[in-house]
Amino acid sequence: MISGPLFVFLLLCGTDFGHAGRVLVMPGEFSHWHNMRTIIDALVDRNHSVTVLTSSSSPSVPHTKKEKFTFNVFKVNTEKEQAKAMWDSFINVWMINTAPKYEKVFMFWRVMTDFMAVASDICYGMFHNPDLLRTLRESHYDVLLSDPMMPCTDLMAQTLNIPHVLSLRFTFAYGFERMCGQLPTTPSYVPAAGVTDHLTDNMNFMERLENMLLYIIHTAIFTLNTRINFDALYTEINGKPTTMCEMMGKADIWLIRTYWDFEYPRPLVPNFKFVGGLHCKPAKPLEKDLEEFVQSSGDHGIVVFSLGSMIDTLTMDRANMIASAFAQIPQKVVWRHSGKTPETLSPNTKLYDWIPQNDLLGHPKTKAFFSHGGTNGLYEAVYHGVPMVGLPLFADQPDNLNHMKSKGAAVVLDVNTMTSKDLVDALNTVIYNTTYKESMMKLSRIHHDQPMKPLDQAVFWIEFVMRNKGAKHLRVQAHELTWYQYHLLDVMAFLLTICTLSVFIFIKTCCFLYRKCIRRTVPDHRAKNKNKKE
Repeated sequence: MISGPLFVFLLLCGTDFGHAGRVLVMPGEFSHWHNMRTIIDALVDRNHSVTVLTSSSSPSVPHTKKEKFTFNVFKVNTEKEQAKAMWDSFINVWMINTAPKYEKVFMFWRVMTDFMAVASDICYGMFHNPDLLRTLRESHYDVLLSDPMMPCTDLMAQTLNIPHVLSLRFTFAYGFERMCGQLPTTPSYVPAAGVTDHLTDNMNFMERLENMLLYIIHTAIFTLNTRINFDALYTEINGKPTTMCEMMGKADIWLIRTYWDFEYPRPLVPNFKFVGGLHCKPAKPLEKDLEEFVQSSGDHGIVVFSLGSMIDTLTMDRANMIASAFAQIPQKVVWRHSGKTPETLSPNTKLYDWIPQNDLLGHPKTKAFFSHGGTNGLYEAVYHGVPMVGLPLFADQPDNLNHMKSKGAAVVLDVNTMTSKDLVDALNTVIYNTTYKESMMKLSRIHHDQPMKPLDQAVFWIEFVMRNKGAKHLRVQAHELTWYQYHLLDVMAFLLTICTLSVFIFIKTCCFLYRKCIRRTVPDHRAKNKNKKE
C-alpha cells in the first residue's frame, strides 16, 4: 500500500515526465548560440531530452564540453579554423572604409561565395551521411528547434517528419519573414529593416518613396540570391525542384527575438511569437576585484563597453582612439577586450577577456552601455534600463540601434568616422541628459509588463508544438497562394475586365439607341417640311 504523500509525489513526477519530449536543436553561431542556449537550458529543466546537432566546423558551439544535454557532431570537410576565418572576413568587410566601392562589391561577393561553400558542406555533411540520418530517425524527436543561420534545417524537419520551430531576429528588409513566412509588411509604415539609419514608422512622402524603392530593390536581391544559391542546393539535396522559402515557410512557429518595447507596431500572423529578451535575468553580485573597481568610481559610476562575441579585437588605431576618449571622462570603464593593450589606456579603464555583462548592466553604478548593438546586449540594456551609445558594425546592428535612437534611448556613432571627441560627447550626452535614461526606463517598464516572461513564452510554444504535433492551424493560407493570388491581381484583372466589358456594352448600347432615334426622327422631320411646302 502506497502512502498518500508518496502517491501524490509519484503522480506528480509521472505527470512531469509524461509531458517530457525529445527536442532536436540545430543552432546558429556566436550570439545566436548564446540565445538558443538559454532556451535549451529551460527545456532541460522541464525534463525534456535535448540533442544539439552541429557540425565539426562550428567555431562557437562548444560541442566538446560535457553538458546536461547531448551533442551530436557530424563530420564535414571544412575545418573549424576555416569557418572562423569566413566569419572574420564577413565582419571585416563591413568595417573597411578605405577600399573603393567596386573592390568592396568584389569582397562581399567573395565572402558570400565562401559562406555558400561552408553552408553547402554542412548540408552535404548531414544529408550524405546515412548513419547520421538513421540515428536521427530512430531517435523519434518531437520537434526541431533551429536558427536559420544554420542551413538546411527546414529540410531536416521534412526528412524526419517532425514539426519545426524557428528562432531568429528580423532579417534585412524582412526577407525571410515577409517572403518565406508571409508576414504582412506594409512599406507605408514598416521601414525596411537593416537598410537605413533614418527610416521609422513615421515617414513623410519622400521617406515612403525611398522605403518603397528599398523594398523593391531588396526583394529583387533576396529573390536572386536564394534562387542562384540556396534553391539550387535545396533542389539537389531534396531530389526535386525545391525553394528555400517553400521549405522555411512550412515552419510551425517563428520565435522572434524582439518585443514591442523595441519594434514599431505592425500587423502579424498567428504563428509569429515575440520573445525578445528571453535570456535576460536579474543581476548577480560581481566578483570581488571587479566589484572593488566598480565601487571605486564613486558618484560618477561606470561605463560598460563590449562589442559582443564575434569581435574580439579592434585595430590598434581604433583601440587607441577609444581608449583616449575613455581617458577624458570621469567614469570608470569596464572594457571587454582581448587584443593588445592600447597605448593610450588610462587608469580609469580596465580590460577583461570576458565580462559578466548582464550583471554589470544591472549594477546600480552603471551609467551607460557602449555597444555594437547586438540583440542580446541591447535587450540586457533594456531589461536593466541603461541608456546606450551605439557603434553598429554589421548585420542587424544598424537597424537595432536605429530603433533605440528613434525611441530616445541611444546615441549612434559611425565606426568609420568616429573620433575621440565624438565618443566623449556621446557618452556625456547619454549620462548627463536625463531624457535618455527616462526613455530607456520607459522601455524597461514595457519589457517587464508582460503577461508571461519571454523565456516562458518561448518554452510554452515549443511544448505547444510537441503536444499538438505541430501548429499548422496557425499557419496562414497565404503560403498556398501564388504571388498574383496573394496580391489579388487575378481578382483585380477579372473585375477590371468586367468593368471594361460593362462600359463597352453600355457605350455600344447608347450608340445603337442613338442611331435608332436619329433614324426615326429625321424622316418625320423631313416629311413635315415637305407638307409645308406643298
